[in-house]
Amino acid sequence: MTDPSLAVGGRREELLRAAARVFAEKGYHGARISDVAEEAGVAYGLVYHYFRSKDELLETIFHESWGRMVAVLESLADSPKPALERLRLVTTALLRTWQQEPDLVRVLVREVARSPQLQDRAGEFGAAFTVIRRVIEDGQASGEVRSDIDARLAAWIVYGALEEILTGWVLGQLPDDDDAVAQAERTLADVVFGGIAR
Repeated sequence: MTDPSLAVGGRREELLRAAARVFAEKGYHGARISDVAEEAGVAYGLVYHYFRSKDELLETIFHESWGRMVAVLESLADSPKPALERLRLVTTALLRTWQQEPDLVRVLVREVARSPQLQDRAGEFGAAFTVIRRVIEDGQASGEVRSDIDARLAAWIVYGALEEILTGWVLGQLPDDDDAVAQAERTLADVVFGGIAR
């Protein structure tokens, strides 16, 4: 099996992008390895050179894409900006993933979150929740955020709202053009920050 540390932009990365497109269009269970190979424009057997199975493809899409997202969120959370501004940046980054990588968001919402193979990985989804909670706690320590609210519960509410907005876009229940995404960012900030700001 090829070393998974191959440079981004290489054949392995293109196979992952092709798999995300195929899983987003056909669903994980409706997709075949041959569909991924066709989408990537490679021979069927080459997919197996990099990935042992369709399960491994899905798991790799999740680990690598979610890992990149969490790294971005942690970087935003670690900035020297005020806590409420950092929280706004974190929520905006998560919502804008829909515009930047809609196929990936479709796969994360439709397939990964419901995959029995990945249920034992729920802690990895919790990494984003942990970032949000930490920023809220920082805001409480600095006096920006009300001290009488439970930071854990507040973070859960913010994370849940973000997940539901993304799910609404994936399922076509919410408008998702640029203006709608910007409105979602503003509304979330108004509702959440208006409730937790001191």
